[in-house]
Amino acid sequence: MTELITAFTFGLGAGLAPGPLQAIVITSTLQRGFGAGWRVAMGPLITDAPIIALSIAVLSTLPGGALDGMAIAGGAVLIALGVWSVRTERADASEHETAAGRADLWRGAAVNLLNPHPWIFWLGAGAPLVLSAWRRSPALAVGVLVVFYGLLVGLKVGTAWLVAGARRRLSPMWRTRLVWLGGLLLAAGGVLVAWQGITGRFSG
Repeated sequence: MTELITAFTFGLGAGLAPGPLQAIVITSTLQRGFGAGWRVAMGPLITDAPIIALSIAVLSTLPGGALDGMAIAGGAVLIALGVWSVRTERADASEHETAAGRADLWRGAAVNLLNPHPWIFWLGAGAPLVLSAWRRSPALAVGVLVVFYGLLVGLKVGTAWLVAGARRRLSPMWRTRLVWLGGLLLAAGGVLVAWQGITGRFSG
């Protein structure tokens, strides 16, 4: 039971915390509606299985600079996505709706995979929690994952739903301005993450 309560706390915090994935959920929803936002929110369901496995099997044996290198690469991706959000908003929505819709899920997955924070979480707290639950009962370990991801993804989808509702009441001009703001904030976050990698924050 303790493991489930801990998973609930972790999932609630991860689902509500601002970050790159949250920014892309909001920006995508403002651009193309709820469908785009919830597809981005599903990104962790693609990436976190290998993150969990690799954080246990590989990262513990890599040099301390591995996470810093990942942070620099992830920061560059976030900057590129921020610029992409601003540039595509200038185009007519009908020109990129279909292609962007197919890419939403993979955008969320790429951001999550290259963000060092999920790796740090699973290496430092998530994986030990799951292993502790597994030793007590495999069903409990599954329950921990269901609770954590139910909250993480569910709250991101909820954010997309709220933003989609507000989007319908925004004028095209204000929607464009908010998308630009979201793109700029995403790029700024990428600069911050990359700077943390350059300065050795994650290996320190």
